Amino acid sequence: MRVIDTVAAFRKELDAGRARGRTVGLVPTMGYLHDGHGSLIRRAAGERDVTAVTLFVNPLQFAATEDLSTYPRDLERDVAIASAAGADLLFAPPVEQMYPDGVPIRTTVSVAGPSAGYEGASRPTHFAGVATVVAKLFAVAGDCRAYFGEKDFQQLAVIRRMARDLSFPVHVVGCPTVREPDGLAMSSRNVHLSPAHRAAAPVLHRALTAGRDAIARHGERDPAAVVAVVTAAVAAEPLAELDYAAAVRADDLSVPATLSGEVRLLIAARFGSVRLIDNVGVIL
Repeated sequence: MRVIDTVAAFRKELDAGRARGRTVGLVPTMGYLHDGHGSLIRRAAGERDVTAVTLFVNPLQFAATEDLSTYPRDLERDVAIASAAGADLLFAPPVEQMYPDGVPIRTTVSVAGPSAGYEGASRPTHFAGVATVVAKLFAVAGDCRAYFGEKDFQQLAVIRRMARDLSFPVHVVGCPTVREPDGLAMSSRNVHLSPAHRAAAPVLHRALTAGRDAIARHGERDPAAVVAVVTAAVAAEPLAELDYAAAVRADDLSVPATLSGEVRLLIAARFGSVRLIDNVGVIL
């Protein structure tokens, strides 16, 4: 696996691969890789000829109240994980490569609709930062499939809409959430949980499962009633502080009068200082 740190070299490498008739898989990350990222890399490697992982801690995604400097980083470990999972290239640019004129930048990308509410309400500048950096990565990478985890489902919806609206030659692929044995979704934030909060955190998956069962097994179609089931399950865990729970349409994250088609249950909660998100899907 080659490690590349400049935009020009990364673009040249992928263009050269396509010129030889090779297909490209792109796995954008912010580093501190875990097996959830590994599953994305393995899928890309199984479906594409060239698998490129990007590793960039994007300052545009951090609000003034969030500490960019404390985001976990371990390049040596990330290189080992990406290589073992089948990556051919690791693009790890410094900030000045992605934002040559510095941060903030004059041109940003915002996506109306799926950016509103939920994570967008809690972190108002977050999705503009995500959409902007992913748009830049898509512009550099060119024709490819891009693989994202479903754990950050709102982010996935934003990126899908952005790619369609801006006509990028990129097919966005959503991949299932990878979980710990007790159901907790894998996340770089999990390392910050205290032992007590780590033991409490699987309540998110239990709550979502209860909501999914209310729909799939018991025929509940009222979004508010499903949310009440999820909320009650979280309330049973004293170390969990619920931020939001929602039952939405999977395509645009709007709340329907009656649940039908593809539904997503979304949840966010705090465990001490650590805020975690999760979701599950239901198809009716």
